[in-house]
Amino acid sequence: MTRVALAFSGGLDTTVCVPLLEEEYGYDDVIGVTVDVGQPASEFEEAEETAEALGLEHYVVDARAEFAQLCLDSVRANATYQGYPLGTALARPVIANAILEVAEEQGCTGIAHGCTGKGNDQLRFEAVWRDSDLEVIAPVRELGLTREWEQEYAAEKDLPVEGGSGGDWSIDTNLWSRSVEGDELEDPNYVPPKEIYEWTSDPTGETQEIEIGFEQGYPVAVDGVEYDPIDLIEHLNGVAGAYGVGRTDSMEDRMLGLKVRENYEHPAATTLLNAHEALEALVLTQEEREFKQLIDQRWSKKGYEGLIDAPLVKALDAFIDETQQRVTGTVTIRFEGGQARAVARDSEYAAYSAEHASFDTETVGKIEQEDATGVAKYHGFQRRLANAVTEADEEVELATDGGNEDEADE
Repeated sequence: MTRVALAFSGGLDTTVCVPLLEEEYGYDDVIGVTVDVGQPASEFEEAEETAEALGLEHYVVDARAEFAQLCLDSVRANATYQGYPLGTALARPVIANAILEVAEEQGCTGIAHGCTGKGNDQLRFEAVWRDSDLEVIAPVRELGLTREWEQEYAAEKDLPVEGGSGGDWSIDTNLWSRSVEGDELEDPNYVPPKEIYEWTSDPTGETQEIEIGFEQGYPVAVDGVEYDPIDLIEHLNGVAGAYGVGRTDSMEDRMLGLKVRENYEHPAATTLLNAHEALEALVLTQEEREFKQLIDQRWSKKGYEGLIDAPLVKALDAFIDETQQRVTGTVTIRFEGGQARAVARDSEYAAYSAEHASFDTETVGKIEQEDATGVAKYHGFQRRLANAVTEADEEVELATDGGNEDEADE
């Protein structure tokens, strides 16, 4: 008997995939796998009910701890893509690995997803699965299915989907972020209604300050209370979201080259990333900060691609680990006007001296202020030389051009 494991959400796409895997691909048995990375309870209820109605053998895997740890790893790398924190991108490899483990444990010869051929998730899932010996199947992409066709097919087969629509928008939720797309939101000129937001309230004039504690780059405490990664993220989603922190409306460039409009909510992620960058600015040297921007950018790109286990990332992690040894301390964040701003920071590893930086002191340690005169004289020396040569050359050209004009006049 041939078996295939399907990444199963209970929505329209994955529901129609169940009979299609049997009819079009010849599998004798289909099992569904749903992976918990922090979705609402209602999504698991939908998946369970749909699986039961289909007579589908269904597995639920709790991967929240692994995902939460990866999210905090991303904080150390200041990981964002085109202005927003990585959420869905980081969750997909975690989900793919969990499904693959179930598929291998249950003796499957195939593994499938319900992604289209237009998005990023097909690439992120398959980057993990193609390391295995299982046949990788993508019915929606391979059969060229449209949402309209799926709705008609679901009605014809009397499949357990609510009208085949699943709501006005396509929503993906995990611990780290909530993304909303589709329907009228696909129009870049359409102003999103308040209804698309669930994690964040409209900003008001109220403010609040909290203190976030870090150990070696990892956030570990809020206002002196230590939290495990899952609880820390959930706590900050609630606190920061109440002040409207963490909304992003972006035109995103996908890996396949399509430009799409995406709306995100990520209150905890925004708060932690802002706090972490503020602490790094205090403890890292100028050279470390400048070079780490390049490291962070490459880490973020691989994270967006779903290739977080690439050899390059392991090498980047080695640099990040080294710099984060001193990123220990506290940062005070103020929630105000939909922003999470760092307003204070403290660390025993600060590469900073208030005495040296103060305008009220005459010296910088053993360095006298007048010692800077020599530096000031050399500063810009090559620029002055280069500009002088250029100006001299321009004068020669002007003189030459003037001479030719005189001859022409004669």
